[in-house]
Amino acid sequence: MFICREVDLLLRLLYFLYLPDLLNYPHPMRQRSPDRKLVTETQLYMSAQRALMRRAHSIQEMKQHLERRAENKDLVPAIIARLRELNYLDDAKYALNYAAQHVKIRRQGRFRIARELRARGVPDRYIDDAITQVFAETDEPALVRARLKRRLALLNRKSGPQGAPLDQKKIASLYRNLLGAGFSADTIRAELKRITSGDLPDVDQTSEDGA
Repeated sequence: MFICREVDLLLRLLYFLYLPDLLNYPHPMRQRSPDRKLVTETQLYMSAQRALMRRAHSIQEMKQHLERRAENKDLVPAIIARLRELNYLDDAKYALNYAAQHVKIRRQGRFRIARELRARGVPDRYIDDAITQVFAETDEPALVRARLKRRLALLNRKSGPQGAPLDQKKIASLYRNLLGAGFSADTIRAELKRITSGDLPDVDQTSEDGA
């Protein structure tokens, strides 16, 4: 399979220097016209390179990306193997960087991050390792407090200059928002008790791990 050395070297540099930044979702992927299928390995490989320059991909995401564009899907496994050999595709590294960025930038909890990584086809063993490593260095209650502060500020703006009492309905809304962000029920309730009298509503506790 022919490979453009200059483009390949550029991609390698971008991948190792800027992988965390490439994980900031969403990144729109320009769709190739359905009638313009790619025929050769070189064309598919270049398509993979362009996709990786836009953002990092899991192996499953790249496989789907190439299969949508390939006239002959039998060419895809060889390209995936080449990208893995060059370390452009590495699900363990992808999961670790994804988890770190989504904790730092989006202030998401472990369950939300795990769900999103599974949806991208990352194997559970890499997800578990990434979550364990990232949250060992993360103050999870502080993430909850930061999200609470932002949500409360939004509620106060909607309620006018004087704000409005934090009634049971609003507390329940905050609880569901934090649960959806991937935090555990115990952590959420502990932090909500800090800003209330401790009388929390009986909120329906849906599954936290997305199972």
